[in-house]
Amino acid sequence: MNEQTDTASKSAIVTGGGSGIGRASAFALIDDGWTVVVAGRREDALLETVAECSAPDRAMAVATNVADPDSVANLF
Repeated sequence: MNEQTDTASKSAIVTGGGSGIGRASAFALIDDGWTVVVAGRREDALLETVAECSAPDRAMAVATNVADPDSVANLF
């Protein structure tokens, strides 16, 4: 099966995007043309991820604490 995906209109939220697997996932999606919201607790690490990615214009950092419903609502 040969399936093409148009990533120009694809968006993703990556939690834990300030480090480790989350950061690597955000980088991979951005490299593949996706627009990514990088979420996590440490805003400084999120901003670093956005600054270091290949297309900062397609990335946005949102500090989020998933244990706080208001914080999650702000993410969305």
